[in-house]
Amino acid sequence: MHPKLKAALQYLIIFAITVALLWLSLRGLVVAEGENKSEFLWNAWKRCNKGYLLLMAVVAMVSHALRAERWRMLLAPTGNVISFGNSFLSLMIGYLVNLAVPRGGEVSRCYNLYKLEQTPIEVSFGTVVVERLIDLICLIALIALSFIVEWDKLKEFIDTLPFASGERSYTIWIVVGVAGIGLLIGGVYLIRRNEKLKKLFLGFKEGLMAVFRLKNKTLFVFYSITIWALYFLMSYMVVLAFPETSNLGISAVLTLFAIGAIAMAAPLPGGAGSYHTLVPLGLVTLYNLPQADAIAFVFIFHGWQTFVMIVAGVISLIISYALMRLKKQPVK
Repeated sequence: MHPKLKAALQYLIIFAITVALLWLSLRGLVVAEGENKSEFLWNAWKRCNKGYLLLMAVVAMVSHALRAERWRMLLAPTGNVISFGNSFLSLMIGYLVNLAVPRGGEVSRCYNLYKLEQTPIEVSFGTVVVERLIDLICLIALIALSFIVEWDKLKEFIDTLPFASGERSYTIWIVVGVAGIGLLIGGVYLIRRNEKLKKLFLGFKEGLMAVFRLKNKTLFVFYSITIWALYFLMSYMVVLAFPETSNLGISAVLTLFAIGAIAMAAPLPGGAGSYHTLVPLGLVTLYNLPQADAIAFVFIFHGWQTFVMIVAGVISLIISYALMRLKKQPVK
């Protein structure tokens, strides 16, 4: 199969799954007689506290700014000193692309940074992988804290998932493990046989090793912890914004954050579909929130967060394009 056709087919499958999950979530939205679902969602939006939502957007931008600065720190040991502005613009464009192409933002932000700063893509991508590994550690720590605080509720929720127990779960992990080992062996063979791939690998390795050559490791750790603390604060602010969820408390926000993190791990655009399916299930199962209110909460939460990303991403795209055009103009 042609690579472009294969990529298009994969994207169509991802899109179909996203639409199907969103449809299933909306199907569970049962409203009063004489009221349609769009009216119910609009009324839920009107009831929420817009001050908390605006504050959430501000906190989100602060977390992205810290992430952009952390990326600058990672790139510095590789000999690539970049500006904070270009780091932030590239990061936000990456988030924008992720909304359309799952995991595509990691590559696009490296490409945008190359166009702005001439930073080798393979090197910057290596630092992005380091970022993801650090984020994974922070996420696991936060999920572990969630399980410690709300073990009974999270265990109850996981037991409701169709793949959570039995022989099927072991089969899934075996298939994933075998596929991972096969990809690793195949990748090593190709790198050893191809000089271009070898060069890309060396640049990628340089980016990966940058974390061990940081000048201020303590500051890097502080940024990483603060970024995830701000992510949690964003979730808490949105919970406070809705009358139906405002009394749930911090421990419940931890639980929802853990469920949301599991949902966002799915390779779907911006977590759409998986987030709209799992989080309402958690709200209904664990906290007895009416299903209609739970679905409305999630659609507005995810929709607002996506809107903020789109606005920031489009503005960053416009500014980046303008800066690239200025660079191409001859000096008089």
